[in-house]
Order: sequence, then structure tokens, then C-alpha cells
Amino acid sequence: MSIPKEPRQLMINLMYLVLTALLALNVSAEVMNAFFTLDKGNKESMDIVNSQLDETEKGLNKLLEDASKAKYRPITPAVEAVRASVNDFNGYVNDLRDDLIDMAGNKNGEVDDGDYALSYGKKVPKGKKNKDITTKILVMDGKGAELKKKILDTKDELVTAYTNLLEEHGKDFGLKEAEIKNRIENIADNLPFGIDDETWKQSKDKKSWSDFKFRQMPLAAVLPLLSQMQSDAKSSEANLVNQMAELAGGRVVEFDAFFPVVEAEKAYIIRGEPFKAKISVGTYSTQINPSDIGLYVDGEKLTVGDDGKAEFTGSGGSLGTKTLNLRAEVRNPLTGEVTEGETTYSYTVGESSVAVSADKMNVFYIGVDNPISVSAAGVNSNSLRVSISGGGGKIKKVNNNNYVVNVTAPTNECKINVSADNLRKSKTFRVKRIPNPEARLGNKNGGSIGSGEFKAQAGVLAILDNFDFDARCAIDRFEMVYVAPRQDAVLAQNQGPRFTAKASRLKGRAKPGDTFYFRDVRAKCPGDKNTRKINDMVFNIK
Repeated sequence: MSIPKEPRQLMINLMYLVLTALLALNVSAEVMNAFFTLDKGNKESMDIVNSQLDETEKGLNKLLEDASKAKYRPITPAVEAVRASVNDFNGYVNDLRDDLIDMAGNKNGEVDDGDYALSYGKKVPKGKKNKDITTKILVMDGKGAELKKKILDTKDELVTAYTNLLEEHGKDFGLKEAEIKNRIENIADNLPFGIDDETWKQSKDKKSWSDFKFRQMPLAAVLPLLSQMQSDAKSSEANLVNQMAELAGGRVVEFDAFFPVVEAEKAYIIRGEPFKAKISVGTYSTQINPSDIGLYVDGEKLTVGDDGKAEFTGSGGSLGTKTLNLRAEVRNPLTGEVTEGETTYSYTVGESSVAVSADKMNVFYIGVDNPISVSAAGVNSNSLRVSISGGGGKIKKVNNNNYVVNVTAPTNECKINVSADNLRKSKTFRVKRIPNPEARLGNKNGGSIGSGEFKAQAGVLAILDNFDFDARCAIDRFEMVYVAPRQDAVLAQNQGPRFTAKASRLKGRAKPGDTFYFRDVRAKCPGDKNTRKINDMVFNIK
């Protein structure tokens, strides 16, 4: 069976790896560079399509110079309208790309050398890992919603230009009314350009298309997503222009640029995994049969299916970057001429790497929520299985890569275990009690104090200084000893943090020269089963 000949097949499989995206927070440099390779591939494909469209439009205009083709001349302004709409959309996206690169770079209002750095010998944006800027601009500031509207409006403009042409001139072109109606009804579905406005609604924590598409996506991943949208727009432009040119009999089978296209499941794989991809030909004719296509990887000829693609499985047994030498041969079914094209494609085989990091300290504290982040290079966060062992611990997922750990017993063998497919990794954390708080009166832990200030105190405080967690300790009890010059000491046993009646009476007797001792101060912190002794205090009344 030959490849379908609908004009929507004009750009057979333009080199596009759809980004599943949702890489973990700690992605490797190889993965980041793979994003830039995808972005570059999108741009190169668009350039090839654009040059083909220029030739198609040029040939159409020359064809319509013939007086016998005069009735087809309304096609020209329709083609110009389609191309102008796509050009306007791609210009809008280019401006958006520049804003993202600059705001993640030196923020000087323009894209310049200060926004870029060298990575593995390649010039890449400095803010390639920045997720805050993409989230702010595309989600919080509404640019993502604006982009969605721009996509819908542009697609509507394309459909309208084609619809108006057929409704007003279709019969003049020799089309029957039923064919005109059928073409108009099907045109929107034949365009790859558009919005998936349903998938994000299935996500419980996403509030909009832009939230689902861009929140917490690093800049390196957002750029190829944007160029993919531009590529879809350019593909739709080619679809419509060729359909309209075909109405005037202006299409011929011409082959002047061919390239093998790799549609890989992953550009980064873990050692032991196979590299799987579909190989096809990038071209702009709908008259190609599988028998006219020859696809080769490292000299080995592949079997081409009815869809014009060939499946390929490469090795993932050793670490490093693997380069495939690709070659495509296409025979022109009209002339028999064979045209060839070559390119290379690289993928990376890496070790499975797991990052488990405590968000506040590299220990787990008993009695508080301990936030951690868990990620694995090349593995979607939803595919990770995370558990805890030791320390009487429990773990709960909060969202994406974020978890909360609660522990109950001090130990050095509390482990966070991460697994996914053939990935197995663990990280050991120490488990500690919350540090001892400091006993204070007001903001003092001893020394000289005025009698008025001393009498104003309501009780003893237990203060946790320089502790990153939201935890409060409380005084359980203490002894207060009052010593006046040349008098016997008086003891008050105090339960709780506030001064009891006896302690308050002693406090009220404070005068210059007196001394107050606070000893056997006992406190209790979150997670404590028993009280703990903390610092004593001595105050001299002045």
C-alpha cells in the first residue's frame, strides 16, 4: 500500500521528537545539550520547508502568468495570507524566546553575548536550567495563555483563508459542491498546528494549559517546545500552500533536498536500555511509495513500512555518546532519478543517577516535617518509587519531586530508597533529635539585669536559634533560687514555663544587689518522649 497522498502528508515526519519533558530537577549536562540539539533540528527543518515553499510560490506565480490560468489567480492572495499569518506567529514566538533567554541571562533588554555561555564547546543560554523565569513569564504573567490564544487565532486565520478561497472560487476551479464542502470540513483536522486542550484537564494539580505545559520547566526544555510549535505552524503552512497550488495544477514531483529523520523514544538512555527510533525521509512530495525509499544506518539498510518509516534499535550497553551515520535514498517515481542525503544523529548512554537531597539540612530531625527532593536523570518523576527504611520513618509525596519525611528514632541507618524499572539507588541520612533550645528571660540568658526589667518577665522561654525548621520547644519545669545579701537563699520549684505564685513573689522582691539562680531547667521539644536538661541561668539585679 502506498503512502496516503493527501496534501497533509507534504512534510513526511519532519524530524520531531516530541519532548515528554518532565525531566527531574537535577538533569545532566548531556540531557541539557540534547534539548539544544532538538531545538537546532527544529530550526533547520523549518529553514528547509521555507525554501521549498518559496520555490512553490515562485512556480505558482509563474504558472498563473499564463492567460489560460487566469481563473486560478485568486489563489495568490490566499497563499500570501497563509504565509503572512505563519510568519507573524513565528515572529511572535521568536520575540517570546528572546525575552525568556534575556530574562534568564543578563536582563539587559536584548539578547546578546551576555546571555550565553559555552557548554561542551557549544554556545547555550546561561539560564538553561532556570525554571523560575519560564514559570513566571509563561504561567504567572500570562504569556502562556497569550501564546495559546495566538496559536488558536493563527490556526483560525489559516483555515479561514483556505475556506474563503474555496467558498468564493471553488466552483470556478472545477470543484463540485460536495468536494468543496468535504475539503472545508476536513482542513482543520489535517493541520498539525493547534492546541491539545484536554490532556491538562486530567491533571489534578494543573490549572491551565500553560500551567501544564510550562510550570517548572527549565529554559533548555521550553525552547524546543516553542520551536516545535513554530515547526507545526510551518508544516500547516506547507500543507495549505501545496493544496492551493494543486488546485491550479501547479504541483510537480521535485526532489532537491532529502535528509534522514530520527524519531527517537529517548535522546538519553540509561546503560542497559536499548536505543529505539524510527527512521524516515524528510521531503515534501506526497507521491512517494515505500519502495522508492532507501534508509540506511551505519551502512545497514532498514525495512521501510507503509508509513515511510523504518524502525531501528541501537545498543545501550556501553557509556558515552553514540553517533549514527544516516543515509536516505529517494527515487523520483516520474523520472527514476535517485537523490541521496546524509546526516548523523547522536544519543547518549549514561549511568542511572539518582539525586536525593534534603531541602533544609542533610539530616532528618525527629518531630518535624523534613522536606526532601528526589529525582533521577532521564526518568519521569511519576515513574519513581520512593520508600524509607530505618529511623521509624514515614515518607509522603507532596508533588512531582517533593516529599516529606517523618522519623521517630535516632539512627545512622535511615535510608531513602528509589527505584524505577532497572534503577535501584539508596541514600543514607542521619537521624537526630532537635538541638537543645536555650533557656532565656526575654532575650537574656544571664548576667546583669535591671530590677524593673526582671520583674516584668512572665516566665522562662526555650529558644531554638539557627534552626531551619518550624519547631517550638517548651519549658517543662525549673528551680528558681533567690539570694539577697546577708540572707538565706529561698527556693521555688516551678512547673511549666510561666512563673507560679511562689516564684512570682520572689521575683517581686528583686532589688539591686540580689541574685537569682535558675537551675535544673527542663524542656521538651517536638518528638521528645522525656524532658531534657538545658542551660542554667544566673541574674544579678542592678
